[in-house]
Amino acid sequence: MTITPIEQLFTIFNETAQILQEEMDSSFLEALAETGENIFQGSILQEELSELTVKRLKKQYESIQLSQFSKEEIRKAFQLVTLKGMKENIQPNHQMTPDSVGMLAAYLVDKFMKERSFRLLDPAVGTGNLLMTVLNHLQRDVLGIGVDVDDLLIKLAYVNANLQEQPVQLFNQDSLEPLFIDPVDAVIADLPVGYYPNDVRAADYQLKADKGHSYAHHLFIEQSVRHTKPGGYLFFVIPNGLFESEQAAALHEFIKENMLIQGLLQLPANMFKNKQAAKSILVLQKQGEGIKAPKQALLVNLPSLTNRHEMDKMMVKMDQWFKENKG
Repeated sequence: MTITPIEQLFTIFNETAQILQEEMDSSFLEALAETGENIFQGSILQEELSELTVKRLKKQYESIQLSQFSKEEIRKAFQLVTLKGMKENIQPNHQMTPDSVGMLAAYLVDKFMKERSFRLLDPAVGTGNLLMTVLNHLQRDVLGIGVDVDDLLIKLAYVNANLQEQPVQLFNQDSLEPLFIDPVDAVIADLPVGYYPNDVRAADYQLKADKGHSYAHHLFIEQSVRHTKPGGYLFFVIPNGLFESEQAAALHEFIKENMLIQGLLQLPANMFKNKQAAKSILVLQKQGEGIKAPKQALLVNLPSLTNRHEMDKMMVKMDQWFKENKG
């Protein structure tokens, strides 16, 4: 039975991370970040390892050459082994964006962004999987910028970007604190849904709640708009109930004042455990001089992504919309 390149890489990442986890008495994800860094640097960076462990690791590392794998093969293998680690130690906010959503996001970024080179921000970068999926599918000169408050996730994103040789700048901080980055051409984010605990910081935002905690996902939208150039595009993976909460009126108003809605793609219900968990991709454009609203927004209810025939029909319709509105 032949082993696929993804399986081959997964095995190396997984087994070497387990070896380091045992020896260093760390979590699996911490060990994964360490082994990824070893593979990227081409040497064993941990000084406290026994001679036997070093030998075992060397043998594993020498059995692969990263240059023989495509960026997508590396990303998928790293994603699978990260998911395995997350199952052991899951926190609700650490869920990875599914690949199919990443591919759709990449398609949309590719269609809306006309520039040969541009800067793309993910303010909720996590392990970098969504950002890397998009970067790997754009055959252009794109600088990725990622921000995350979780130092382990940002370390995994850093290793992820290095292994795939993608140019990414990463910032380990609360994304809703001031960001010291130049305005970007586009934003992509799988919005973290929930309440933001820092009321003092939330007070700086137009979308703060009148009483109690503000919605983090609303503040993320406002923060993203602040850091986008006029005319820039924002691609958000949003909960379907985004515009139905008690704070939705303020969000509507904010979007009307600052943005143009370019599109809303409802993801297939069968991708999610239940109706409450269902999501869509919202495409916004920041207002600016000479920026016009589309004749009509791209409104799509996506069929099951495994239904090739229906998906092909939908792609034809979407391509037609781009010809008419963005040609």
